[in-house]
Amino acid sequence: MTPALADLQPGDRVALLVPGSTAYVDVVLSLLAEGIFPVPLDPRLTPHERERILANLQPARTITAESQLPTLVTERKRELPRGRPMHVTSGTTGTPKGVFSGLLSEDNARRLVAEERELWGFNATDVNLVLSPLYHSAPLRFATGTLLAGGRVVGFDSDGRQPGFDPERITQIIDDERPTTMFCVPAHLQRLLAHWDAHGTPDLSCFRLVAHAGAACPDVVKRRIINLFPAGSTWEFYGSTEGQFTACASEEWLSRPGTVGRARPGRTIAVDDDGQIWCTVPEHARFSYFNDPDKTAQAWRATPDGPAFSVGDLGRLDTEGYLHLDGRREDLVITGGVNVYPTEVENALAEHPLVADVAVYGVPDEQWGQRVVATVVGTASEDELDGWARERLAPPKRPKEYRFSDELPRTLTGKVRRRELAAEADDERP
Repeated sequence: MTPALADLQPGDRVALLVPGSTAYVDVVLSLLAEGIFPVPLDPRLTPHERERILANLQPARTITAESQLPTLVTERKRELPRGRPMHVTSGTTGTPKGVFSGLLSEDNARRLVAEERELWGFNATDVNLVLSPLYHSAPLRFATGTLLAGGRVVGFDSDGRQPGFDPERITQIIDDERPTTMFCVPAHLQRLLAHWDAHGTPDLSCFRLVAHAGAACPDVVKRRIINLFPAGSTWEFYGSTEGQFTACASEEWLSRPGTVGRARPGRTIAVDDDGQIWCTVPEHARFSYFNDPDKTAQAWRATPDGPAFSVGDLGRLDTEGYLHLDGRREDLVITGGVNVYPTEVENALAEHPLVADVAVYGVPDEQWGQRVVATVVGTASEDELDGWARERLAPPKRPKEYRFSDELPRTLTGKVRRRELAAEADDERP
């Protein structure tokens, strides 16, 4: 253990508030090998957001400078992780919660690594192209899974830093590095396809796995990637920060358009009469919400197949066990593959002295899947609200459009009719 880690104990948490890089991935693996839990966070969080999140997670150390990362890398960085990174999710309450795997036994730690390796085929010849920010769970999981199998990751600048998404640059990396795998969200695929339509499609024969998730993929995009990438290489999966539910090869999707697949190995899926989805998972894939036993208890229930969890999503199962989603969590907005919880945004905007009431929701957006919109009751101007949001919310959470009203539509029990507002905003799009 390095001197920088000497005062940390297994079970401690280290908040990472720095941009993604190759050193970032090494730190995540190094910490997990020691039983210390990295907490990947968006470095663009405002001081207001950081304070609120970190107060609940109580990290032993907070990393805010990239120069600190090398001091946390150990020679054990490729050894068995003793848990999962603690990613943070707000949930429909708008209160950030850490998803905590706890320290795993050696057997369960091996099962955790083996499950991902067996499902996605990670191996020593893999070259994983990293597209999404590493503070998100899926790109970090694919990158670390590749490295633990002996492969390598690409998509970084010469200094090891992770730049923003650029289709031209990604195309050049495909030509130069010949990646075998990549995880992406549909917005990435749409931007790549648009670039390739304009400038030519690169040789994609190097790919054996192109996995996408994070938002609904338009049918036209799905069918195009099936035709462009090697047969059998494109997959979709459905999951959440808390855990993974399904995986689906695109060829299966073709015969059942709209499905997100069947339960991953070692899991079973059930749907309540009201459509809520529940998933049993093996012991190594279970979780709690850190320092929140009440929320943890609400997320889990006992079943004949073992403990099952739900994140409140709705869906239906066909006769062969294929899951179709009927809706994400009622209020969740997914923009560019990033989860935005309206309550969190509403709470921030409601603190403005000239805002009497506010509702936040998502409307369809051709590029990002959804965009965040706020309907405000009060006398604050759009510029004032935009400035307020910039001080308190990371970029994906800031409304891209403000609408104004004398009052918000509500049910008889006082709940805001977000769907009504969203439908009205969508109808009035130019």
